[in-house]
Amino acid sequence: MKQTTSFWGQTKFWWLVMAIGVLMIIAGFAYWFFPAIGYAVASVLFGWMLIGAGVVQLCVSSGEHRPRGWGWWLAGGVIDLFIGFMLVRSVTLAEAVFPYFIAIVFIFWGVGALVGSVNGRGRKYWWLQLINGVLLLLIGFFFMEAGYLANMVNVSFLTSLAFIYWGFSLAIGAYDMKPGVEA
Repeated sequence: MKQTTSFWGQTKFWWLVMAIGVLMIIAGFAYWFFPAIGYAVASVLFGWMLIGAGVVQLCVSSGEHRPRGWGWWLAGGVIDLFIGFMLVRSVTLAEAVFPYFIAIVFIFWGVGALVGSVNGRGRKYWWLQLINGVLLLLIGFFFMEAGYLANMVNVSFLTSLAFIYWGFSLAIGAYDMKPGVEA
């Protein structure tokens, strides 16, 4: 049985997901090449990116024609908005808990990607989503370990890597959400 829609569904807001992905890629490379901007700035910037991603997810999940998997979008939007507002609200709090908040986000999206890959086994490139889920989980677990060690160099490197990888992941996934695209 061939599945014609992705686990995440198809939506007219696919371009917003693509825009968030491109912004995350740009922010990741900026942080990679200019790490001196500081840990606090990165955590606040990541907080704003999460707020943007959360708004997009809530728009996708609450549309008139809800896509398949809208519950994942709703849960992800609420989690991203909560963590984003916590990171933006207080720089001191953001510096202390940044690795753990980001770990939660990546672990959530990793589990979502794994569930989506298993659900879409009949699709042509379902295994790419499986690999994406495993990599997102690894990044989440690395953030947990980096936060525990309180090693700013590791957290800075992981932050730039996370921005870049998550941005590419969103941008590629957005194409799959475009209405009329068959996988």
